[in-house]
Amino acid sequence: MSAYRIGIVTCGGDCPGLNAVIRGVVRAANLQGWEVYGFEEGYEGLLNPPQYRLLEKRNTAGILCLGGTILGTSNRGRFAAKVGHGEKAHIDLEIMNEAKKTLQDLKIEALVCIGGDGSLSTALQFQEIGVNVVGVPKTIDNDISCTATSFGFDSAIECVADACDRLHTTATSHRRVMVLEVMGRYAGWIALYGGMAGGADLILVPEIPFHFDSVEKFIRQRRSLGAKSSIAVVAEGACPLGESFTTLKTPDKLGEKKLGGIGQRVSDEIQARTGQESRCVVLGHLQRGGDPTTTDRLLGTRFGVHAVELIREKKFGHMVSYLNYEVGAVTISDAVGLLKTIPPQSQIIAAARATGISFGD
Repeated sequence: MSAYRIGIVTCGGDCPGLNAVIRGVVRAANLQGWEVYGFEEGYEGLLNPPQYRLLEKRNTAGILCLGGTILGTSNRGRFAAKVGHGEKAHIDLEIMNEAKKTLQDLKIEALVCIGGDGSLSTALQFQEIGVNVVGVPKTIDNDISCTATSFGFDSAIECVADACDRLHTTATSHRRVMVLEVMGRYAGWIALYGGMAGGADLILVPEIPFHFDSVEKFIRQRRSLGAKSSIAVVAEGACPLGESFTTLKTPDKLGEKKLGGIGQRVSDEIQARTGQESRCVVLGHLQRGGDPTTTDRLLGTRFGVHAVELIREKKFGHMVSYLNYEVGAVTISDAVGLLKTIPPQSQIIAAARATGISFGD
């Protein structure tokens, strides 16, 4: 009798901790006597010609501390179907069935899908056409519902905090305002957590529309009280009140506009309004790269192990989640399609305000 076979795929943008999940799945599955097949280049690896390899303890040793994913990933190709700001289209049924046939031909009994909201929406489509699926949430933006956090977020905010630490010294030396634009798309978690940890003075997030007049007043007030410099952390999705997102001029090939440019706009406005020299730094993909923090290594491992447990219990159509310091599960349908954003009246926003941080409102 052949061993029970499961597949694993990493989808969407890369982030630190993906390899920890892969390793957790492989080790937990091998102890069950199961075989694990890793599909390469995201969901694209499921299409003809399929790209996969057998994963075992020996060929996944040493990957716990590595960033990125040994399987590769993709947010382009035939499984990419974004059509606008936060909107996603269904994948063509013919493509889905081709991928399903690959799994059937390889006798894969269940598929572990690691990805963000879009990738998990595709996983839900797989479940709906008869593929046994277990989801693992992956986002540096911390914007997936039904889980308190996911691996990659801690590594991203550490990167932001480190950048703030470095900007403080040069800002003070030159008496400048330094504006740091960070990722997060429609949620401001990275800006909020990274900015607070990095000692930012001003944090602008999508959930709290800001006024340039308020930003100007705050910077002027700091100078009048003797502050030689200021640090502003701006989420890429932050918007002035009554305005829409700031985007780059050229949309990608899928027609989705890329967020970006709000940091430079804030920097320009501050300099023009206050006369204080200002510079903008866009942190960009540095937030996605590098090795995972210990927090993300642990969480990724726990997610991978629990994904195998869900398969063993035949809880297909579920996603691993992290709530109240425990790893559990929710249905994928409950988790996707509703981004988790910062409640403007939340305790952490109140704590930030209590330390003198302005949100420009």
